[in-house]
Amino acid sequence: MSATPARNQPDPHSGGLVERLRAIHLQMVEAVLGGDGLDRVARLAADAAGGAVVVAIPRLQAFAQGGPSAPPETLDAVKRYVADRVKGRPVPAPDGVLMDVPISSGDEVVGAVVLLAAADATPADEAGEYLHLAAVASLTEVAIEEAKEEVEQNLRGSFLEDLRSRPDLEPREIVRRAGRLGCDLSRGTVVLCAELKTDRPRHVVAIINGDEPGALAQLIDDRVYALLPAAGGDDAPEATLDRARRLAQRLGQYGTVGLSSFYADPGEFARAIQEAELVLDVLRQSDGTGGFDSHDIGTGTYRLLFRVLASHPEEVRSFYEDTVAPIVRYDDQYRTDLVGTLESYLEQNCNMNATAAAIYAHRHTVAYRLERVKELTGLDPMLSEDRERLGLGLKAYRIIAPRLPK
Repeated sequence: MSATPARNQPDPHSGGLVERLRAIHLQMVEAVLGGDGLDRVARLAADAAGGAVVVAIPRLQAFAQGGPSAPPETLDAVKRYVADRVKGRPVPAPDGVLMDVPISSGDEVVGAVVLLAAADATPADEAGEYLHLAAVASLTEVAIEEAKEEVEQNLRGSFLEDLRSRPDLEPREIVRRAGRLGCDLSRGTVVLCAELKTDRPRHVVAIINGDEPGALAQLIDDRVYALLPAAGGDDAPEATLDRARRLAQRLGQYGTVGLSSFYADPGEFARAIQEAELVLDVLRQSDGTGGFDSHDIGTGTYRLLFRVLASHPEEVRSFYEDTVAPIVRYDDQYRTDLVGTLESYLEQNCNMNATAAAIYAHRHTVAYRLERVKELTGLDPMLSEDRERLGLGLKAYRIIAPRLPK
């Protein structure tokens, strides 16, 4: 059934072609500006063109149909056809498509308006004109949706920037602002920070939002930040971290991903962001080497050190200076490998022969280097208590190495 013309608008079913086109155009624009969306545009186009009309815009995940119903397989074929057209692939129109008009923004095709064959409908002679009008109205819808998205991006970016730079934000204000953006942080969060090697950051953000409903993700300064809200019940810390690790693993193909530990107190979310950034910096510096991988630094002593570093960096730096800093500087100055030898010795459960085999050196060479470690640090690798301090010092070194002066 045709829609009743709006007051003071020309009737689209009366008058000459120009008047009908003007009337349809006004109704389509009114539908978009009034919030009725592409469904109304498709129905108006179908009614005027005398057939089934589909409006498809992959970028908005929009697919509206008007007029006689088309078989599901035909609609699926149209979706694939328009998606290929948007990607610049020259593909033939599927069966049942009588004509289509691209929805273009400048030189970029963002979708299409498609007229389908229908058994009980005969297309109007001017069907192409009505499809063009629908394409213009649909482009207005694209502009409106992109303007909304830009506003939301600005709000998300502003909120995350405030979290990063304003540790004095009130916890209630943090939860309130996040809630207005669709992210419930009242029970805590894990922060994700990723540096991408892909030129499709929006795709990465879409993956995060798809995998973690309620997450707040945004690109800031060439890095993607995401606040992943608490999941589960009493096991929220473990459950949220498990989900975050699975997400980080999936995103690994797009770049390097750092995760914070679980923070329940909104007043500490700024530290959570710093922790995720620290983990990312260490992973980038190590590049898969350096004696640990992403799993190592996400658990146990490393995770504790990251939390301390995010809140009291001077304590970690002081511990490093009191333990392994002298052998790090000695290696840098004399091109030796005291650090590597000590690490290997600890990894081989303090077995001298196994250490020698692991570093391709003579047993006496290992013994000499460990003696130099003792002389330089004042800590004896042969003594259990000193070994623990040296091992922790090596971990501290690994996580602050990216920020040490070169």
